[in-house]
Amino acid sequence: MECKKEKNLDKCNCTYEPCSRKGVCCDCLTYHRKNRELPACFFSKDAEKTYDRSFQHFAELVSKHKI
Repeated sequence: MECKKEKNLDKCNCTYEPCSRKGVCCDCLTYHRKNRELPACFFSKDAEKTYDRSFQHFAELVSKHKI
């Protein structure tokens, strides 16, 4: 399967500028899962800006209907 990096970049809302994984979703998911986190694309624009990508933060946002 070919990587659709250019297409993925259109939807990538990651604001962490030195990130080398932008648009390479499989690498991004692997990296964040290893750190018990979710990638930026799982979060709203405001939540993503906090850089708190933890499972706990995501669950809190879901329970508050913010995602």
